[in-house]
Amino acid sequence: MPDGLRLIPVDFRDARISADWLMLLDHYAHDPMGGGSGLSDYARANLPTELMAQPGFHGALAYVGDQPVGLINGFLGFSTFAARPLLNIHDIVTHADWRGRGIGQALLAWAAQRAGELGCCKLTLEVLANNTRALAAYERAGFAPYVLDPEAGHALFLQKHLTEPLN
Repeated sequence: MPDGLRLIPVDFRDARISADWLMLLDHYAHDPMGGGSGLSDYARANLPTELMAQPGFHGALAYVGDQPVGLINGFLGFSTFAARPLLNIHDIVTHADWRGRGIGQALLAWAAQRAGELGCCKLTLEVLANNTRALAAYERAGFAPYVLDPEAGHALFLQKHLTEPLN
C-alpha cells in the first residue's frame, strides 16, 4: 500500500472531489473493462447531481498526497433472504498508473467497514468473466461466486435496457 494513502467519503458538494471522482470514473470507462468509450457528455454533466439525490449511494476516493488514485461506488440494496440491507459495489477503480499497490484492497476494506456500519449482511459486486486481475483481487478480499445450491450453479448478472442511453 502506498505511503500516505488516505480514503475519504465522496461529497459531491465539494467541487474538487466531484472533479477527481469524474476523472477517475471516466478513466475507468475508457478502459476495456469499463466499456472502452468513456463517459457520455450527459453522464459527465449530470452524475454528481443525480447521485446526490440517491440516498443509498456510498462512495470513497483514494488519494496519495493530493493525487486521486482510486474510487469505489456502492449502493444500498436489500437481501430478502436475510431480511437485511446489503451494499452493492457498482464501480471500483484504481488508476492504471497505481494498480498493483493495494489501493483496490483498501477500497474494498472501506466498503466492508461502511457496510458494517449500515448493518449490511453482505457486499455484492459484478465483474466481467475475463477480468482475471479483478477476480483475483476480489478473491483476496474474500469474495466468491454467488451460489445458493452448488447443483444449481453460479448466479448470473443480466440486464435489460429500458431507455436509450443519453449522450
